[in-house]
Amino acid sequence: MTPIKTAVVALGGNAITGSDREDTIANQFTNTRKSLDGIVELIRDDYNLVISHGNGPQVGNALFRVELARSKAPVLPLGVCVADTEGGMGYMIEQSLQNRLRREGIDLPVVTIITQMLVDPDDPAIADPTKFIGQFYIEEKARSFEKDRGWTVKQDADRGWRRVVASPIPIRAVEAPTIKKLVESGTIVIAAGGGGIPVYYDENGDLEGLDAVIDKDFASAVLAREIGAGILCILTSVDAVVTAYGTPDEKPVGRCTLSEIRKLFDEGHFPAGSMGPKIEASMRFIENGGEMVTITSLGNASKALRGEAGTQIVPD
Repeated sequence: MTPIKTAVVALGGNAITGSDREDTIANQFTNTRKSLDGIVELIRDDYNLVISHGNGPQVGNALFRVELARSKAPVLPLGVCVADTEGGMGYMIEQSLQNRLRREGIDLPVVTIITQMLVDPDDPAIADPTKFIGQFYIEEKARSFEKDRGWTVKQDADRGWRRVVASPIPIRAVEAPTIKKLVESGTIVIAAGGGGIPVYYDENGDLEGLDAVIDKDFASAVLAREIGAGILCILTSVDAVVTAYGTPDEKPVGRCTLSEIRKLFDEGHFPAGSMGPKIEASMRFIENGGEMVTITSLGNASKALRGEAGTQIVPD
């Protein structure tokens, strides 16, 4: 198996939750089926694949259900909500892909692995929560939750007050050795959904969950490194990375080296709230031996790998 023929494909949140219709399960299934074209092209091109995905809207809905059921059902911690969405969304992607492969005459197994991502309990991000999750509240309500439930709350621009949680950097995927074996055997694996479940080792050497979330692209880059994948495909809502976004000088970035993308990053072209984490994850992956990162829209996955669309980031 050639390393460059193994790819981790990170599906953006738009792959499953569209912005133009109600976020029902039926609509999520419809969006999932539509997102598979580029993935099927990669399978036909003989890539061994791991598929990761975002879960922002889904975990927000899960937390909302927890709040509605408070005092009537046991409260679920954030880590369990992440695990729930990993399983539920993995099921949607798995079944949709199984059906598509059957219709295409492709005989390959597909499996979902609930993935735990190891983090450092002393990561500075844990002491400074910044990731907004869940519902919006007026300040008075948010402050009462801060006092009664131990939440950290912050104002989310001018939209209201929300809970914030930590988003530590992932170190490794606990299930990576199993995922690697499955991928090398030709199994398509869905893993690290929503960035995976944040866990750490306690003083007894036992794994313990953490109320935090992990960036999906950082988790995908770590998993790609651990299974020896040569390629990380980040599929999002735009056709390519651009500089000077939203200005008359906006310009797409095609093929570039690690040094070139780092220079653009340092110049501030990629904001933290949008493209920034994707570029950071890409640079980390290349620094750790990755051969290529592609960033493009859902339908252009295969074209981006051929240099015909999107952005390609390669070593110097």
